[in-house]
Parts: sequence; structure tokens; C-alpha cells
Amino acid sequence: MTIIKHELRQGKMPFLIWTGSVGFLLTVCIFLFPEMKGEMDKISGMFSSMGSFSAAFGMDRLNFGTLTGYYAIECGNVLGLGGAFYAALCAVGILSKEEKDRTAEFLLTHPVSRVRIITEKLIAVLIQIAIMNLIIYVLSACSMGIIGEEIPWKELNLLHLAYLILQMELAGICFGISAFMRKGSIGVGLGIAAIMYFLNLISNIAEGVNNLKYITPFGYCNGADIVTNGSLDGTMVAIGIMSGVIGIFIAYLKYSKKDIR
Repeated sequence: MTIIKHELRQGKMPFLIWTGSVGFLLTVCIFLFPEMKGEMDKISGMFSSMGSFSAAFGMDRLNFGTLTGYYAIECGNVLGLGGAFYAALCAVGILSKEEKDRTAEFLLTHPVSRVRIITEKLIAVLIQIAIMNLIIYVLSACSMGIIGEEIPWKELNLLHLAYLILQMELAGICFGISAFMRKGSIGVGLGIAAIMYFLNLISNIAEGVNNLKYITPFGYCNGADIVTNGSLDGTMVAIGIMSGVIGIFIAYLKYSKKDIR
């Protein structure tokens, strides 16, 4: 528990910044909905006729004039990108920073096994991601209630569940990468999250590469698919969970035998 508490203390400021930023943007988007609601029918019709651009974001299948459609697209992109970046950054340097900050000597000379170090660092990452998502979920639901709109609980729950799984998957992948790194790199985490996001856009635009959606976690977070089908794609979710688990498994294998400088 000592390592978990230490990691949570060290990650407190990034956690507050990212949670506050994403939560603030989502709240602002929801509060803007009543002002924009009257114009949404025109906007929805315009966006739905923009071809590949509409298909990339699922705007050809959702109605901007409804809170569900508006939230799935506007707020979904904020939560998707913001959450993905935070999860990647949170995990990608957590194993390598001991070498980067030259604290490996202090940590590894204590009677603590490497397996325990990995486990407690992983738990710290997952706790931060889970709490961030819980706070944002509560903020979103409360904001919808404040503006007087009926809360679409089913769609809201499915969307937030999908993005939670997405963040856990990216965290698992980046956690595995962290075991191979010696200096840590914010760029690696941001790059992985950004690549996954754009792979999903490409799969939505080009029919010939639809299978790309099975590679990227954003594939099962498509707001249009979730709202239209009323459920998550079980196959893509299973692949995503498996990818995260494999990343974590690789971290255990590599870090347990790694020559720490």
C-alpha cells in the first residue's frame, strides 16, 4: 500500500488538472445545449450531408437536436480524447520513472519484490482512471439535471462504460511499454492515443478498411453505434480488454527480469 499511496500523491496534480479540464469542458458543452437546441435541427441536417466528414464522427446517424445525439458526439469526443490522453500519460512512464529520476536504488534495495512494485503501480494507475471517470460521470449527470433535460441513463451509462474500458485498455498497453523504457516519454503515450483515434476516423471514412476498428479502442466507443444499437460491440470490447491484459502481462515479464540501471 505504501507504493500505491506514493504514486497517488505524485500523480495528484496531473489528476486534478486532467479531471478538472475534461469535467469543465463537458459541463460547458451540456450547459450550452439549451441555447443551441433550437438551431440544432438545421445544424444536424447540414452535418448529415457532409459525406465522409459526417461518417467519420457518426454525425450522419445522430440527431443533434436531442441531448443524446449531442452528448454522444460533442461530449463523446471531449471525453474520448481527454480520457485517452490522460490514461496513456498516467501509465506510460510509471515503471520507467525510477530510472529516469534515479530513485531505483532507493526503491529496489527495500525488501519489496518487483512483482509487488509492478502490482501496486498498476493499481495506482487504475485507481486514478476509475476516480476520474466517476467524477466526470457524476458531473455529466448533474449538469443534465440542472438544465432541465431528461437524463438518457441507458445511453449515458453505455457511453461512459465504453470510454472507461478504452482508457483501461490504453493504460494496459502503455503500462507494458513503460517496462521497456528507461527515461519515460510523454510523446509515446500521446502518440499511441492519437494514432488510435485517427485509425478509428479512417475506418469510419473508408469502407475498405473497416477492420481497423478492431485494432483501435475507439472502435467500440463510437457514439453513433452505441446509441443506434443500444449496446456495446462485445467482440471489439473483448479484443480491447485482451489487448490491455496482454500489455500488463508483458510488463510483469519484462520488468521482473529487467536490468535496472
